[in-house]
Amino acid sequence: MESPQPFRILTVCTGNICRSPVAERLLQAGLDQVRPGAFEVRSAGTRAMVGEPIQPPSATIIQAFNGSPDHFAARQLTPKILRETDLVLAMTAAHRGEVLQLDASLLKRTFTVREFARMLAVLEEKGVEPAGDDLAGFWRALPARAASVRHLALAQDAADNDVIDPYRRGDEAYAQMEDELAPALLGILRFARISAGS
Repeated sequence: MESPQPFRILTVCTGNICRSPVAERLLQAGLDQVRPGAFEVRSAGTRAMVGEPIQPPSATIIQAFNGSPDHFAARQLTPKILRETDLVLAMTAAHRGEVLQLDASLLKRTFTVREFARMLAVLEEKGVEPAGDDLAGFWRALPARAASVRHLALAQDAADNDVIDPYRRGDEAYAQMEDELAPALLGILRFARISAGS
């Protein structure tokens, strides 16, 4: 029987208008294909431009990967939002630190998105048993499993954990953001498909 409570993922950046909305919308679109209703992805910003829509270049990236940028309003990261989250995927190590300042209990459930994708790749290499009916339950146990292989998934350079902030920096910065973020998101979605047995 499917767990009635979806697995809740929060993506975090600074303004909540460039990076974290791309991660939110593309993860949600991909995870809905894996198992509708099993995952809920939201985003927030550490210094959010509250109420603002997704920046147009980020919206274009979302649409290019078959996601929807519509009906979005940036929101400020709060302790309440964090209390309602099973996994936090931060865009940079600095964002991860800001999350943990708000709620230190999330230490073992907060990663940068690129770091988490590398950890899942290590777990995938070790072999993934399909989750069966309780996919959300499988994913609730996943952050601890991922953290256990952190030492096998270290970045060669600390900058490889971060996704560049493209805000007000032109098309090249948005292209770099996409190059850094998309492979991580695709890796997470591939692991989700494997864990769902699909």
